[in-house]
Amino acid sequence: MVHLERVSFNFGKNWALKDVSLSLDKGEFLFLTGPSGAGKTTLMRLLYGALPVTRGMKAEVCGFDLKKLTRSRIPKLRREIGVVFQDFKILPKRTVFANVALALEVRGTPRNLIERRVRAVLRVLKLDDKAYEACERLSGGEQQRVAIARAVVVNPKLILADEPTGNLDMGLSRRLIEVFKQFHAYGASIIMATHNAEVLHMVPEARVLHLDDGTVCEAQCSVESRGEPLSRPIDQDASADMEGEG
Repeated sequence: MVHLERVSFNFGKNWALKDVSLSLDKGEFLFLTGPSGAGKTTLMRLLYGALPVTRGMKAEVCGFDLKKLTRSRIPKLRREIGVVFQDFKILPKRTVFANVALALEVRGTPRNLIERRVRAVLRVLKLDDKAYEACERLSGGEQQRVAIARAVVVNPKLILADEPTGNLDMGLSRRLIEVFKQFHAYGASIIMATHNAEVLHMVPEARVLHLDDGTVCEAQCSVESRGEPLSRPIDQDASADMEGEG
């Protein structure tokens, strides 16, 4: 799913990533930890083609060679990936339904399928009663759930989540992580960047990589020390509605 070997990236004289190597198999859940400024967001941006890979032995994501990725192929890569941005990137004047549906509309999905899949995802994320509310009127936690809904509604092979629990309290963070685990159970591979050590306890089966000053190492964190799994499978109706295209 993801295979990087000795990938580096710099902004001028500042090396944001230094010889980073990591791999993610299909169906894995990976936490990317480290302090602010460690390079987590830069790494995420490389993975979905927002930054070019110019230094490295290998950089492959969902079957795409990032070192040879042309501008015209970036949209094809992003069809395989759902991205939850740190700053949400939702359209504040548009409704919850419209924001989530947009991810399917740009792919040319039939309207009847858009209707079913958007409603299924909103139901899973407890947003169905907000479907026709303008996003600017939502709380920060609700806007974050809209961003997650938009990322997962396309049934991506890979979900990249950059600090999805960033400024949320622990109760809502726990709820959102549980939602990610539901979609992971449904088959998505996940890389989640976080600087919150408490979040790691919520997914004891996940691998953990630590990024600091642009370098990465695998963290050792036992299941026993991180608590019990929180997830439940997505309900059968939602699963059925989300099948089909994608």
